[in-house]
Amino acid sequence: MSGIVGITSLNGHAVSQTDLAAMLNILAHRGPDGCRQWIQDTVGLGHRMLWSTPESLLETLPLVDTSETYVLTADARIDNREELLRELALGDRPLEKIPDSEFILAAYKKWGVECPKHLLGAFAFAVWDAAKQALFCARDHLGVKPFYYSHQPHQLFLFASEIKALLALPQVSPDLNESRLGDYLALEMNDKTLTTYQKVLRLPAAHSLLVTSSELKQWSYWSLDPHRELKLDSDEAYANAFLEIFTEAVRCRLRSAFPIGCHLSGGLDSSSITCVVRQLLAASPETTLHTFSNIFDDVSECDERSYINAVLEQGGLTPHYVKADQFGPLSDATDIWQYEDEAFLGPSHSYPWHLNQAAQHAGVRIVLDGLDGDTTISHGIDRLTQLARQGDWAVFFKEADGVAKNFGQSPQSILKSYGYPVLQKWGETLQWLPLINGIQAIHRHFGLSRKRLLLEFGLKPLKSRLRRFRLQRQATPQKATYSKLVKRAFAEKIDLERHLRDCESALSASPTVREIHWRSLTHGILSLVLEQLDRCAAAFSLEVRHPFMDKRLIEFCLSLPDEQKLSQGWSRMILRRALAGILPEAVQWRGGKADMTANFLHGLLIRDRPKLDDIMLTQLELIEPYINLDVLNAAYQRMIADETIRNEDNMMVWRSVILALWLQHYSTNF
Repeated sequence: MSGIVGITSLNGHAVSQTDLAAMLNILAHRGPDGCRQWIQDTVGLGHRMLWSTPESLLETLPLVDTSETYVLTADARIDNREELLRELALGDRPLEKIPDSEFILAAYKKWGVECPKHLLGAFAFAVWDAAKQALFCARDHLGVKPFYYSHQPHQLFLFASEIKALLALPQVSPDLNESRLGDYLALEMNDKTLTTYQKVLRLPAAHSLLVTSSELKQWSYWSLDPHRELKLDSDEAYANAFLEIFTEAVRCRLRSAFPIGCHLSGGLDSSSITCVVRQLLAASPETTLHTFSNIFDDVSECDERSYINAVLEQGGLTPHYVKADQFGPLSDATDIWQYEDEAFLGPSHSYPWHLNQAAQHAGVRIVLDGLDGDTTISHGIDRLTQLARQGDWAVFFKEADGVAKNFGQSPQSILKSYGYPVLQKWGETLQWLPLINGIQAIHRHFGLSRKRLLLEFGLKPLKSRLRRFRLQRQATPQKATYSKLVKRAFAEKIDLERHLRDCESALSASPTVREIHWRSLTHGILSLVLEQLDRCAAAFSLEVRHPFMDKRLIEFCLSLPDEQKLSQGWSRMILRRALAGILPEAVQWRGGKADMTANFLHGLLIRDRPKLDDIMLTQLELIEPYINLDVLNAAYQRMIADETIRNEDNMMVWRSVILALWLQHYSTNF
């Protein structure tokens, strides 16, 4: 974790030292261990240093090459250092004496703009190449390290680790990007370049950028292959291969000059990381591994202490606890807005905020986090849909019965979720043979009426199809695809309807398990969440590292056969097999995870109720241009009444309240 900034004048004007300093000052929280800038005529680069690895203690950034041809600023951790040492000319120094920035600069000198292909780790960097009069920038494969920029053709190019550093300069207008607000309200955040500001863009993950006085060129240097499938001899072979890659993904993130911590929730992801770290550090008994866990005394249904304790009982860990039901999702909003640049999506931001605060108090600078094991490995539950499509009902029922048993659901509910939609599709597309075969198989397994199933999935879809055909002939407008929360005038202004339908039309009708997995890994929401977690850690001068966001691990998991993801009714089976003897059995074979909805509602409706009511009653003026206030108020009234809580209402109220708070912050500052 560090902070980087840069200014390139494209019209020959000299870069202002005052401007560069203003950007660096805004990012003081990202780097309390040093602040430096380098300026040469039309180019200026700056750096805020947070010491983390042993090598960072020896690092000076911006790094100027001895020939003064190349200058680098970087927020980076390079993980394939041993491999690069063999490839690059870095003298005869020992590995532990070479900072990561020197590997990046040497890689650029050898491979030029192709250098990101040779790097592993988390990085965002910029290299000024004086010989070519060009600025080369790159961001890591998954977007762990942030990179924002503003480009004014033939005038100016600026970049920074956080948006606020760009907006610190009068040259960057803070005009709102209303299309992005529409994406936010519609929960469609797949665009990887837009921000909430018209003049600020994000460099997408796995992308490079080349800036000269005459052009800006951007391209992808890596992408996931959704077609590759790994073939090994046995379940044991797959498990062993996974364990090897996963262990390395954890090991290479342990380089630290300071105490190390793990977020430990008791779930599969955080527990797996913690247990592997514990094993790797066993040879260094002098190293203390801290764990940071949320506990819930008042909202017991969210408490996972039994699983947390199962990990702690293995020994070698120093636990720290945060009483997560003692604050609500709005409790720290004022503090968080000092660091957040955009409205956050989900209501779980307060959990890492308090865990990071506890880590800072414990003297920890490096924290390993379990994000986003669910996405990297994939639950594989879509295998059920694929089995139904293939007509492999025997395996479908076997897996569905296992899922129901392992995760406390009824077999009929699994059938309704993953079998019935396939029958529905066959009925709508007049695929009678697979439909009849499926109905026969369901009748034999569950004893359900064949006549009733045929009526439901054969005749009704056929009638529906005929009705749609008549409506299309009559040119009847289709129903809007966006939420009724969005004000229609605003949606029409930004053409939200077309935008959402374009996104929907890009999806294939019958995606495979691997295609669904690939989509989740390449959706724009992933890098957006990583950026928000980065700012949440930066607020406490921490670096959070994500072993599940390892390029090698993600490529491996995407290539797995479907049955390595869902098998015997267990999701993420390969992780459960691979961590046998490492994870406590209670964690290894737990089904599901705690639902945090109860604590969200407890925090919002009890602890933060005065704030919630005040916003809803007096502070909606700023969101009125974007939101249908009648719909919002109806959802709010249902939410606070003693009625069945609807998740749709929760999220409507939450998004609206957060947008209102963010717009207040925006209007105050701009």
